[in-house]
Amino acid sequence: MATPRGRVSFDAGNVGFIVQHELWDGNIQDHSDQGVVILVQVGDETALRFNCFDIEKSYVYAPDGKNIQYRMDQTTDGNPIGWSVRTMRSNLGAMLEAAGYSDAAAGLDMDAVNTALDEVDSTARVKFAADRNTVKHNRGTDIIEAGNIRFGLEMRRQASGDGGLAIHVLSDLAGNTGRVFTEETELLAFDCFRDEPHYHYGPRNKNHRIFWDKTLVPDPLGWCLDQFKTGKLKAMIERAGYPGVAADLDDDVLASAVQRVEQRGREMEATGIPAEVTPNIVQ
Repeated sequence: MATPRGRVSFDAGNVGFIVQHELWDGNIQDHSDQGVVILVQVGDETALRFNCFDIEKSYVYAPDGKNIQYRMDQTTDGNPIGWSVRTMRSNLGAMLEAAGYSDAAAGLDMDAVNTALDEVDSTARVKFAADRNTVKHNRGTDIIEAGNIRFGLEMRRQASGDGGLAIHVLSDLAGNTGRVFTEETELLAFDCFRDEPHYHYGPRNKNHRIFWDKTLVPDPLGWCLDQFKTGKLKAMIERAGYPGVAADLDDDVLASAVQRVEQRGREMEATGIPAEVTPNIVQ
């Protein structure tokens, strides 16, 4: 699983609660997603796990043992944090029994549990927003306009030594083009890196990351160009959380711009990874 971020613990008599943020990367940790996890601890063991993510909304009995998983229904259950806390207030004993922790279920102090769950609820809601992993990349050194979007290209080098061509799909989301309050936002980012190539849906929004399998995708730039040429960009922008931008794409203008992205991208790749690190604006 993903490395937990900002873990907070709460005691509640003979059980405890842990709230932590997790970022999952596609092709590495199941699927691209992020959100808050609530764990119910019995001693050093995790008895229950509640996944309150953007996509993954589920709970697990004894994740390190029985590992029995059920899905929440976001249509009927509503907010996953609220549902998880309400469910534990009314069913924690029965759920511990089902997970195989009968002694813990019998010894619950529900006054202590409910007091702790007040803190779990508020902490989880804050962390869902405050600990969200987002990134603000540079816009690129070469800008290619494509109607209501633009492509920003740059050669990047990370501190680890990895790097390569990055393609930033950008759009103005507030105000009118040319106004002082216009806000250019990165909708998608494609990091065609040498060692760990990957792409981001909504880097400043959802930041769901998918890593390419280099065996199947030896040429990430070629993969990107294929998506652009076959009409996939609209669906990708929608998935990133920007349906209005996707609806206003002009296919003819886009096709012309993609030709220039291909030509310039290949030229830039031929220059190699920069000697100096090119950090993000905000990580």
